[in-house]
Amino acid sequence: MMFRHLSTGRPMIARAIPLLVGLGLCQTACSKKIETAAPVAAAPAAVTVAKVSVSEVAGWFEAGGIVQARTAATVTSRLLAPVREVRAVPGDRVRAGQVLIVLDGRDLEARARSARATTQAAGQGAAAAAAEQQAAAAALVLATATQGRIAALEVKRSATRQELDESTSALRAAEARVAGAAARAQEALSGVDSARAASDAADATESFALITAPFDGVVTEKIVEPGNMAAPGAPLMRLEDARGFRLDVRVDESRVGQIRPGGKVPVMLGAATDGATDGAMTTINGSVTEIARAVDADSRAFLVKITLPATAGLRSGTFGRARFGGQSRRALMVPVGATVRHGQVASVFVVENNVARLRLVNMQGTEVLAGLSDGETVIVNPPAGVVDGSRVSAGGR
Repeated sequence: MMFRHLSTGRPMIARAIPLLVGLGLCQTACSKKIETAAPVAAAPAAVTVAKVSVSEVAGWFEAGGIVQARTAATVTSRLLAPVREVRAVPGDRVRAGQVLIVLDGRDLEARARSARATTQAAGQGAAAAAAEQQAAAAALVLATATQGRIAALEVKRSATRQELDESTSALRAAEARVAGAAARAQEALSGVDSARAASDAADATESFALITAPFDGVVTEKIVEPGNMAAPGAPLMRLEDARGFRLDVRVDESRVGQIRPGGKVPVMLGAATDGATDGAMTTINGSVTEIARAVDADSRAFLVKITLPATAGLRSGTFGRARFGGQSRRALMVPVGATVRHGQVASVFVVENNVARLRLVNMQGTEVLAGLSDGETVIVNPPAGVVDGSRVSAGGR
């Protein structure tokens, strides 16, 4: 019985030995794989750091406004008439006196012709009155001579008293005709002047049918089309003189006292935010030319006009910001390049125990309005690989 038991157990032991060996090899291989996959700590990134500190800065404030042409006009009609032609479109450059819009003025042309005919008739009447005056003057000369001769004969008793009275009466009548002719001649001259004035007025009214450019400029807007009815005072077209622009801003009444006429003011044109280095933003120097004398009742602000120099590509409607100087003050500042911007969001990397921490901040240029404290350490020009939680080492100051 014992022999069978032993002989029966040998095969079981023989089969178990390879299984145990295989398990051992698998455990060894698995432990090697785990040791190989263990992470290796990355080396800290070398960065340049700086301390946030409070320093004395020049005081300034900004005011935004819209760029517009120094000279602009809205072309309107002085007549109630249909529009026949529109000879300019937005973008066209026009000269002073150039016809922009033609109105239907046939009735005005007829009135002008009638006025000219009336003037001609008045001139002919004046000529007739002058001839009548000359005839009356000649008759007066004859009547005067006749009365003189009759008076001399009456003294010599060669003429009767009746003949003297008749000659004297004829003389008085001739004098009256001369005075009447002179009055009619003067009336005729006044009629000529009146007719000429009416003719000039008719010609001027006729000219209202041709609406012209008041100055050299660029058409910015066309409001009317052929066939529309033009009404007195209704805008038809807008144009501006593109040779000069200005920026109109409104400044709070508490700060307007710091602005002086004639002062130079940096003006930033474009949609860049405060402190952004946007390539599309343009900075030019303007000059304060006018400060309103009255404050706006709603905004409690004064209108300030800043003349801009001739700059290529400058157009009306562009948003601009003028920076005015003020009193110096103390402010919390960060170095240039420490601020990271993503659109309107600004952030900095603060170093805490050799670890970079991303922190949102409120900035105005390089001035910290909120988010940092005096003495904290920030990364200047952070490398591209630095993210929130990255280990860093100060490689420069």
